[in-house]
Amino acid sequence: MIVRTLKEAEASDRRVTTETWESTRLLLANDKMGFSFHVTTIFAGTETPIWYKNHLEAVYCIEGEGEIETTSDGQIYPIQPGTIYALDKNDKHLLRATSELKLACVFNPPINGREVHDADGAYALGAEPLAEDA
Repeated sequence: MIVRTLKEAEASDRRVTTETWESTRLLLANDKMGFSFHVTTIFAGTETPIWYKNHLEAVYCIEGEGEIETTSDGQIYPIQPGTIYALDKNDKHLLRATSELKLACVFNPPINGREVHDADGAYALGAEPLAEDA
């Protein structure tokens, strides 16, 4: 059984911070669950271009407000507490936070640990696992 607290994970290498977001990775590839699970905060007033071309992602909004825009067709979807969106077609998108967004995210395949978005807005496959998980 795997038991972790968000508080413990936030104080470890499992917390990754960038200019527009921070993500605490509660489950990673080395946990052998077949997916990774993150609690992510999108900072208020930011826009993040994302294209998970190597991963499928489902996102549930816990708190805050914002929107997601699919860049292929310009469709905009509001995000608020209770909203789930699934990037089932590796959708290239813009994520905007009107207020701070707190999101629960699941990735398949799972990520390894400290990944951040590359120039395309994607997570690379095969990144090094966290030292604690090696």
